[in-house]
This record gives sequence, C-alpha cells and structure tokens, in this order.
Amino acid sequence: MAELRPLVHAITPGDHFSPLTGSAVPTVVDGLSRAIIDRPARVLVARGTYAERYDSAEAVEYEPAAARRSDRVLDLARSRLGLSRVGTKRQWAAALAGQGGWDPSVIVAHNGPELIPLIDTGRHQAVLYAHNQLLATYGRREAGRCLDPVDAILCVSSYLAEATAERLPKRLCDRLCVVPNGVDANHFAASGRPARGAELRVIFVGRVVPDKGVHVLLEAVRRLGRKDLAVTIVGRPGFAAEAPLSRYEQELRRTARSVPGRVRFASFVERSALPSVLHKADVAVVPSVWPEPFGLTVLEAMAAGAATIASRIGGIPEAGGDAAILIAPGDSAELATALEIFLEDDQKLAVAQAAAVAHAQRCSWTRSAESLSAALAAIEGGGCDERWAVGTA
Repeated sequence: MAELRPLVHAITPGDHFSPLTGSAVPTVVDGLSRAIIDRPARVLVARGTYAERYDSAEAVEYEPAAARRSDRVLDLARSRLGLSRVGTKRQWAAALAGQGGWDPSVIVAHNGPELIPLIDTGRHQAVLYAHNQLLATYGRREAGRCLDPVDAILCVSSYLAEATAERLPKRLCDRLCVVPNGVDANHFAASGRPARGAELRVIFVGRVVPDKGVHVLLEAVRRLGRKDLAVTIVGRPGFAAEAPLSRYEQELRRTARSVPGRVRFASFVERSALPSVLHKADVAVVPSVWPEPFGLTVLEAMAAGAATIASRIGGIPEAGGDAAILIAPGDSAELATALEIFLEDDQKLAVAQAAAVAHAQRCSWTRSAESLSAALAAIEGGGCDERWAVGTA
C-alpha cells in the first residue's frame, strides 16, 4: 500500500492557528488534524501571528507579504477585465515559498481559490476547501481558469456545494465533495450541568454583527415580555474584547434596556473558556439572517447540552439535523414562540437537550475525517463518483 501523502493546510494569510480565537477555519483544521491519525498534518502559518498555537499539527512559518489596502479593489477590477487577481496571489504565494523542498503532499487551500494556480501540481496535489461562498465575484470562465488544476473542491455542507456549483463550469462540478464540519463532543460535554432555576437561561455565541441576528433574539425577548428569561450575548465583531462598541452593539444595548428580562453582554471569550460558558445555558439561539455555510456554533452548543433554536437558512439545518428547532430567519415572533415552549414546559426542554447531545455525539470530527479521507481517496479515481456524494450522511 502506497504511503499517504502529508496534508499541508494553507489557511488565510494572517489568520491565527491558535486556541486564543474562535476563528472557524483554524478550528476545522485542528479538529481534522486530531482525528486523522494515518498521515502527518502541517499548517502554513504567517510569522507574527499568535505564538500560542494548536498542537494538533506542525506549524510551518513563512514570511508574509505586506498587505496593500488597494489589493482587493484592484483585484476585483482586474477580474472584470478577465485578468488575474495579482494582489491576492501575492499574499498566497508567500505561503508556498518553500513548496519545492517539501515531500509530495496534498496542499489544502482553505478559502483560497487563488492559491490553486500557484501549487506545483507536478509535485503536489491541490485541494480547495471552501468554508464560505468563495466564488460570488467570479464568473464561470474565471473560476475555471483559476480552478482547473484542482483535484477536489471540498465544501462544508451540501448547501455550500450547491451554491459553489452554480459558479463553476460544468467540467469542474464532478470534483465537488461534501466534508461536513464536526465537534469534539467530549471537550464540550457538560459535567454537573446546573438544573434550570427560576429563569430560562438563553445564550447567543458568535460575532455580534447584523448578519448573526442578535437583534432578532432581543426582539423576540421583547415580544415575550417575561421576567423569567435571562439572555447572555457572548461575542464581539472581532477577537478584541477591549475594542470600542460598534454602532450595532450600541443599538443592541439600547434595545436590551427596554426588555423585562435580564440581558447581559459578555464580550469576546477565548475558545478555551467556551465550554464552561455554554454549560450555564439552558437554550442556545443561532438567529442568523444570512445563509451560514454550516454553523459550528450549532454543534458546539448541542454538545454542551443546550437545547438549540436556529434559523432555517444556508447550511444551518444540516448542522442541527433533527435535533435543532428551526425557525424562519428574521422571524422574531416564531423565535418567541419557540422560547415560550421551553419557558412553559421543563419536560420538552429536557427532551430537546438530550436530543442535542445525542446529535452532537454523532457529528464528531472522526466522522468529518472519514469524509475527508474518502474525498482524498476519490482523487486517485479521478474525482467524486457522484456529485456531492462524499461526506453526506
């Protein structure tokens, strides 16, 4: 049996492969690296990012290229003229500076379509790992020109695979595979979860920006008009807890002062503190109003034992499965109704919490790693045998 090639993960230049953040891509790379034990994993990390890093993969440092404010604007203009996005390529090229000296590897470009043409495919295999809709600004011709060398395009949900396929030339669609995100259920598992008290404890965890729908949650609480509800908002727009409040955050605080229940803004917390924060919640709400490609927070809240209410949009229904209570995005009245059920019925709350835990345990990183391994094996056979089949449950 041939020796498996090492995995070399290329994350966005400047991103931190660190537990000090809740950044989604490094979280996925860490989870997969811990679950895949039959091949070594390396992560290309820009020098100057956080020194504290996950220990699941070897960090290979490189000297980053200096960022230019004009790169994004100029790249979009160049793409409309059918030209290469040289600014983005320059950033990614720094990460691959040493590729000539690496053993033949599978280079996984996380959210990096412009990295694919830079990979020496005579030596390495090229994989694009899509965590978001990466091709929204690409026409099919540009997408094809950029991604023709790719061996596989991995998407974190069937929803994202469908959306990606719409931007691809047909010749590339059979390279699409689904590798769903996972969760370390043991890491998030609650031990000695406090029993529900006089208040129903509701939590939101995520970036506090309009797309994430915190305003929908607060409007639902206002509609309920009950004092036996305690809401905790965990997060900031970014990773800096001390950053000035955004206009949106200021608006949320004004709204919070007008609701009868308790609302607490807990700011950003490091990833290591997240399980203990989630353990204190009876219910987690993921009220996104934009099509999340997957929604890691859904699985993490479930693993921690919180009943989960989430928007029926994007890849969120795939993340929550049958265990999540799904509501229409932006519908504060429907969210209020779902919360009221748990306020009134402790038994229904307990059933939903147990279902959440069971679902999270089925969605381990081992499951994700098996999907990834199947996708990599499919490369040897010339692509996924059935469109989007690899990785679907």
